[in-house]
Amino acid sequence: MNRSNIWKSRLENCREKIEKTQPVCVEGKLTRMVGLTLEAMGCQAPIGARCRVVGPDNSEVEAEVVGFSADKLYLMPTGDMRGISPNARVIPTNRVYQAPVGKALLGRVIDGAGNPLDNLGPLRAETSVSIHGKPINPLSREPISEPLDVGVRTINALLTVGRGQRMGLFAGSGVGKSVLLGMMTRFTEADVIVVGLIGERGREVKEFIQNILGEEGLSRAVVVAAPADSTPVLRMQGASLATSIAEYFRDQGKNVLLLMDSLTRYAQAQREIALAIGEPPATKGYPPSVFAKIPQLVERAGNADKGGGSITAIYTVLTEGDDQQDPIADSARAILDGHIVLSRQIAESGRYPAIDIEASISRVMTEIVSDQHIKLTHRFKQIYSTYQRSHDLISVGAYVAGSDPKIDEAIALFPELTNFAQQQINEPVTYEQSMAGLFALFGVIPESASNTSPAAEINL
Repeated sequence: MNRSNIWKSRLENCREKIEKTQPVCVEGKLTRMVGLTLEAMGCQAPIGARCRVVGPDNSEVEAEVVGFSADKLYLMPTGDMRGISPNARVIPTNRVYQAPVGKALLGRVIDGAGNPLDNLGPLRAETSVSIHGKPINPLSREPISEPLDVGVRTINALLTVGRGQRMGLFAGSGVGKSVLLGMMTRFTEADVIVVGLIGERGREVKEFIQNILGEEGLSRAVVVAAPADSTPVLRMQGASLATSIAEYFRDQGKNVLLLMDSLTRYAQAQREIALAIGEPPATKGYPPSVFAKIPQLVERAGNADKGGGSITAIYTVLTEGDDQQDPIADSARAILDGHIVLSRQIAESGRYPAIDIEASISRVMTEIVSDQHIKLTHRFKQIYSTYQRSHDLISVGAYVAGSDPKIDEAIALFPELTNFAQQQINEPVTYEQSMAGLFALFGVIPESASNTSPAAEINL
């Protein structure tokens, strides 16, 4: 071997050693802790990076970098901080959070960090992806062009949801939000269901899995649970993790149903983090970053490129005090493709699902259903609204029959309208059945059938 080959071989060996050598990790120390905010000095790490905080007794907790100022790092822990003392070691790991993905996740229940909660052994994930997703060019997205059967008569007929649409379910506490979400979970046609239980009561996790999903539903579902007692970072990560898993299956060509309960708790987790690191509050105590995070999360759902899969997303939004002008509700309403509003007054009257037909809307409905369907929907809402506006006069007997033909018609049809809007919890109603009921309500034969048999149609 000549001299040049010897030097070349040595250089190759040195290059391999350099590539395999771990970079020097500069540790810092914990200097301050207020609430859930940790301050570290002596080390550097980018936003979103993971750090290990090691106490004097070698107790260890993981934390995420959420901000910095001069030579300080602000971190938020993902676990219990008990046992961590001043001057604890802060060790950057040079890693960011990844979402485990793959078919092995189907039928599993995991927490916001991707760890299994169901005692079924470790996850056999095929790969991992960033929990922050990859933005899709809006001009590359497949348009929403076909209706999605959600198994709820009122939504199918009057608030038709399109495959790839993002809907908001707006409700106060105790109005039937979780029950309606459960109905859509069981009855919606989808290849994969991803459920994100973010910031809700811990007992609801098991109840949702056993009573709503069931064994059959869980077999095609992935449940990500980050209940109210989780740290704000884990609640934020839980929502991002659920969305990343849904994106993975969409990229495999699957039609995915993403259910997130709730978007409000996600926003509140971001508020806790932002206020803790000194961001000034703006609208009703919510810092500006909250209103930037919501569209970043929601915009990840929807259709993929042409020929790909879809994510139809349903986000629940808790309206505190039934205030529809709550800043989070108002922000979500502006970014979503429609909203289904549940009314406490309707729920108290004993009608379920308690959907406020007048206040709800699907923004893509006009693009995916026939003109005849749209006319019937408008007709339904007009008659319903006419009765509601005159309800006080009718209830006290002050209205005289024959005074207004529209009110007379509303009085005659209102019992049938309310009966149409009611549905039992365990009673699925397909899209075809919903449409047949709507047409029968007004004595109309669908246009596709009108060529073969005569129909006595009302004036729409």
